[in-house]
Amino acid sequence: MSQTVQATLRAGTLTGVREGGVCRYGAIPYAQAPVGRLRFAPPQPAAWRGDLDATRPGAVAPQLPSRLRGAMGDFEAAQSEDCLHLTVWTPDADEQRRPVVMWLHGGAWQSGAGALDWYDGSRLAQRGDVVVVAVNYRLAALGWLHVSGQTANVGLLDQEAAIDWVLDNIQDLGGDPERITVMGQSAGASSICAMLARKPRFSRAILQSAALGRGFRTARQADALGQAFLRAAGAESLDAARELPVAALLAAQQAPEVAEALRAEGSSRSLFGPVLDGEILPLDIAPALKRAASRADVLVCYTRDEMAAFPGNAVDAAGQQLGEDVFGAPSRQWAEDAIAQGRDAWLARFDVAPTARFGACHCIELPFVFDTLQAFSSAPMLAGLPPDQAGQLARRTQAAWIAFIRGDGPGWPAAPHMQILA
Repeated sequence: MSQTVQATLRAGTLTGVREGGVCRYGAIPYAQAPVGRLRFAPPQPAAWRGDLDATRPGAVAPQLPSRLRGAMGDFEAAQSEDCLHLTVWTPDADEQRRPVVMWLHGGAWQSGAGALDWYDGSRLAQRGDVVVVAVNYRLAALGWLHVSGQTANVGLLDQEAAIDWVLDNIQDLGGDPERITVMGQSAGASSICAMLARKPRFSRAILQSAALGRGFRTARQADALGQAFLRAAGAESLDAARELPVAALLAAQQAPEVAEALRAEGSSRSLFGPVLDGEILPLDIAPALKRAASRADVLVCYTRDEMAAFPGNAVDAAGQQLGEDVFGAPSRQWAEDAIAQGRDAWLARFDVAPTARFGACHCIELPFVFDTLQAFSSAPMLAGLPPDQAGQLARRTQAAWIAFIRGDGPGWPAAPHMQILA
């Protein structure tokens, strides 16, 4: 049975919901709605004051269906440009100062959201006596379109604004701003690495299936794609694109001329992602990422058959080699670089493989990290997994992740040891 609860913040009073011993506060704005003149602009501090209804989840960033829905399944959620929101799960909005974990979802910087049932943080919060924060950030063109002369990487700046909001407010929601772990998967994990290459606001991170630099492109490459995108959308400039309906921006992602510009780049990257603009991110990312590994203790994991989730790939030697090149070797290198520079680092690999088609594919760990197996019940990648095995793996995974979030090791030797989870 649920009941309403309240938390008093500097800006005002949040009204949330308590269910099963955990309080959930949803759709908390951490920045102003990025609409009108603020479309494509860096996030501006949240302006809400007074009473805020946080009993329902917020809208997710405008997006097209994920290319991984064949493996993960799909979701339905209201979409809106007014999406710069947080969801917070806490045992109580008291003065306990619990460890905090912030979640940055994956989706190639083009799909996904923190405010999805897939990433419900209630079990993590309850099991670990920790505060869980899930972040929505701008996706695709709205967050990552680059046009020369304009601020790049505003989606990354969204993520940093969310962390800043947590640093300023989480003590009023039962959390400790001095004990923050930032956790991300795929694009979310790569974003964490990008933030560590800047001015990190945290010193503890969980990196799940990070491609570690592969998704980054030069400003010149990004501008070429950006110009093709604007032409496809029917806009002569970024200012003109601010006047377009969101549907026109989403449609332009699928335009033949945009696909051709991406093919011409020859990089096999996502259409959108971090840009090495020399201002927000350094022009030469490789040495910056190596130094960035010195700035956080890390738990790094990937999956045995990463590429099998992606269309056109399979559980075979070619797919495994590609997964090793894109995810496996860079993950182990990050852990090695962290340890060489005085940090603690642990490695894990998920080998749970319910189906022959998908094996231990990209995203397979997510239902176990959050123990949201019910939300993933229609995911093809989990078909046929015995409930006892699923529950046991969820408990083992959460125990390890919670131990790390609380400041300890996950329960196995440090890297280069590789813990297999199956």
